[in-house]
Amino acid sequence: MEAGIVGLPFVGKTALFNALTALGVERDSGASAAKPNVGVVNVPDPRLNTIERHVETKKVVSATLQLVDVAGLVAGASKGEGLGNRFLAHVRGVGALLHVVRCFEDPNVPHVDGSVDPVRDIEEVETELMLADLEQVEGMMDKARKQARTGVKEAKLRLSVIESCQAALAEGKPVSTLEGTLLESADAQRVIKSIALLSAIPVLYVANVGEDDLAGTSGHASAVGRFAETRGTTAVALCAKLEAELVELDESERPEMLEGMGLVEPALAVLARAAYGRLGMQSFFTAGPKEIRAWTIPIGATAPEAASAIHSDIQRGFIRAEVFNVADLEQYESEQGIRSAGKLRVEGKNYVMQDGDVCHFLFNV
Repeated sequence: MEAGIVGLPFVGKTALFNALTALGVERDSGASAAKPNVGVVNVPDPRLNTIERHVETKKVVSATLQLVDVAGLVAGASKGEGLGNRFLAHVRGVGALLHVVRCFEDPNVPHVDGSVDPVRDIEEVETELMLADLEQVEGMMDKARKQARTGVKEAKLRLSVIESCQAALAEGKPVSTLEGTLLESADAQRVIKSIALLSAIPVLYVANVGEDDLAGTSGHASAVGRFAETRGTTAVALCAKLEAELVELDESERPEMLEGMGLVEPALAVLARAAYGRLGMQSFFTAGPKEIRAWTIPIGATAPEAASAIHSDIQRGFIRAEVFNVADLEQYESEQGIRSAGKLRVEGKNYVMQDGDVCHFLFNV
């Protein structure tokens, strides 16, 4: 799973990346800024702690998320301004965008447009992505029309999708916001993915607030939340500066700082889980004496498909899955207790996995 961190310059993208990955990278304005920072972050999941309390094990392994931090996008990037298409190329391959929006006032940190206006900033980045998409689909149009004349079903679908995307983008509508149209079908989504449209990538907005607004209740942060609702998504408020400082502390010192900030857990934990969900992913768990592990699967995956996350042989030889949930484990305190209470379920090949399932797969190859 991969998510890209995007936004205007000086909004706190790299501070957020450092807070999530603890890599301590620096963004400069030279040629090396054209290269993205890449890191991996664990997805915090308190259910792992619950399982560990009741299952003796040697290690606990979290799900992970790969992050790509790219240089700030400026107006005209779609036409080559700033890092231009070099920036956009790094974004095209990710599964979700974390769009960092500046919601703090600081005279020592300049704003590229001279003032803090979160909605204007979001729309500026969004416009550049749509303009790049529009240029891309228009460049594909002639070839798509020629191929569609052959009468091949797939070619006709591709042309129809490209034409629909062109019409929407010309009206200033991101492809991800289109509902009730051809573009919602599974076949159309497959075509859109193949042409890597930037405005089709799911977005999670990150309101980077000041130290005086950790709850994200300021006018700036609230504006981001309202805008996110219009796009059918959500926003997470955090202070990237404080979160980066928190990561640098010894683990034993973090609870005291969190308490002083009035937080139960780092805001980064909330963000990581939200990004995980925005990618359309969920977790299931395996638990045994060697390890307790969170496995990443798409929402809607069947039991055999989940088994393939562990090993393809398990999917190929799948017989059945023994399943219980974390709440059962907390109530009955052991797998044996769950079995005795008749709460252990036996599921077959058509079972659709639920987030938080704890599984044992039986297979034969």
